[in-house]
Amino acid sequence: MATTDIPDGTVRNILDQDTLKWVFVGGKGGVGKTTCSSILSILLAQVRSSVLIISTDPAHNLSDAFQQRFTKTPTLVNGFGNLYAMEVDPNVENDDIGGSEGMDSLFSELANAIPGIDEAMSFAEMLKLVQTMDYSCIVFDTAPTGHTLRLLQFPSTLEKGLQKVMSLKSKFGGLIGQMTRLFGIDDEFGEDAILGRLEGMKDVIEQVNKQFKDPDLTTFVCVCIPEFLSLYETERLVQELTKFEIDTHNIIINQVLYDEEDVESKLLKARMRMQQKYLDQFYMLYDDFNITKLPLLPQEVTGVEALRALSSHFTSPYQPSTSRSAVEDLERRISTLKLQLEHAEAELDRLQKGKQKV
Repeated sequence: MATTDIPDGTVRNILDQDTLKWVFVGGKGGVGKTTCSSILSILLAQVRSSVLIISTDPAHNLSDAFQQRFTKTPTLVNGFGNLYAMEVDPNVENDDIGGSEGMDSLFSELANAIPGIDEAMSFAEMLKLVQTMDYSCIVFDTAPTGHTLRLLQFPSTLEKGLQKVMSLKSKFGGLIGQMTRLFGIDDEFGEDAILGRLEGMKDVIEQVNKQFKDPDLTTFVCVCIPEFLSLYETERLVQELTKFEIDTHNIIINQVLYDEEDVESKLLKARMRMQQKYLDQFYMLYDDFNITKLPLLPQEVTGVEALRALSSHFTSPYQPSTSRSAVEDLERRISTLKLQLEHAEAELDRLQKGKQKV
């Protein structure tokens, strides 16, 4: 494929799309999603009035990336005037649900009875909170691929949960009402309140889901590394995003080994060849995507300054160092060949002497 046919290898298309409201960053575990989403939020903060980055990964590495403690309340990131961060747990907490103690107990039991609905309700509560805030753009640092795909299925999960509750209500008649009275709960916290809460959440998440399916408002950035499993997960993720009608046209390939001037290791050379095989496959499969390649670094990227330093590779393609001139390069290769020749001559001499003794 000619270089001219390949889309720009940066994330400038995201920065230039000023209609974007939601930016999801996801991929396989351990590929650098948090680092990439943090840098993306820093770059967006340069062109937007206000940006919020939310971690929905239970591991919560956002605090480590910025070296600052974040909670479920949006907190201004140190060194910025318009970048905020928050970490939310994908589990229902009684403190977040509100209502009386009896309703909390019944609501929690209901959440545990329907697989996946606890995460769905928590996500709905978080979206309800976010919608009341006036942020120009919201970046999601998502959990590994499987969790992310569940997150995209939350509207249907809530709908199924609501249908199940309505079915139980029709089957058992006033049993739920008797249970609420048994708990000593007033009518305002009875079955209608519980169903109302579920329907309210469903309305919120369906409203946001419509925005998620609008390519002018939402995009998904896939992060991966040039290895088979990561390529497989990325392909699975892209297919699922297409199925859910969510726009995706950016892939960030992290931890790429470049043929730098000082690379002599046979192991590294072998890894480069292996990576190149998968890089070629990425470009073949996603020829219409903006593919950004990031180098494997000798140190961790933590702290605002380190994140800012790496951000330059998001807006312009990384160029491996080629500081030596052509003459210096040839001299180094000749020196290496001379050394190899000396070793070969010594080995030949040893073998010849051994043959003469026999």
